Amino acid sequence: MIAIGAEYQIEFGDACHRFRGVDSHNARIGWTTMRTKSLTSEQMEARVARFNKLQTYQRQNFEAHNIPPGAVEKVAARRVYPVMAPADYQGRSAGAPVKGPRGLIVSIAECEPGNGPGLHRHLNTVENFFCLSGRFEIAWGDRGEHRLVLKPLDMISVPRGENRSFRNVSNELGRLLVMIVPETDEQVDPISYAPSLAKEIEKEYGKTAVEGLQKIGFKFEDEPSA
Repeated sequence: MIAIGAEYQIEFGDACHRFRGVDSHNARIGWTTMRTKSLTSEQMEARVARFNKLQTYQRQNFEAHNIPPGAVEKVAARRVYPVMAPADYQGRSAGAPVKGPRGLIVSIAECEPGNGPGLHRHLNTVENFFCLSGRFEIAWGDRGEHRLVLKPLDMISVPRGENRSFRNVSNELGRLLVMIVPETDEQVDPISYAPSLAKEIEKEYGKTAVEGLQKIGFKFEDEPSA
């Protein structure tokens, strides 16, 4: 063991000597050590989303398209906080504070006990739910006949075109981290609901509310046959 240790010390010493020699050579010919270009504190802060500063897309879309928050709640969770979206994303999460890479839209859905959107389909995207708090029943199928429950730290990935709904079935405020991934190059996320819901929204909030929802990606198509 002593012999091995001595040999190691000699080899390590030689390596250090060679490294110093290379470093000295680089200095003589004007080379400098390569360094990465770091963001400034201000640039990095622009890539941060502070939860206490997030605005719901109910509020953002009311201001941008004059859609009553109650009408948005008919097709979404009680509160949805856009977190990150591509700069060229067109839709309800376009106001996300962090402008990220194409192909990923991140938001937080917040639901009181019993709250959640009805059955709907995402036509171009995969929707991934990661349970942060509470417990969420995820239903799928033409009539929502299949169901499972997500507990905190559970996740599910729902493919495009599949009918789905989610509802907080706990007795506490529930939050889902929602990650939407477009499967086409187009950075949009059209969602399909039954036309009967459009009639309900129009009756309560007027035709302009339905038209506003259509502008941000909500469609009202034929209901599945019985």
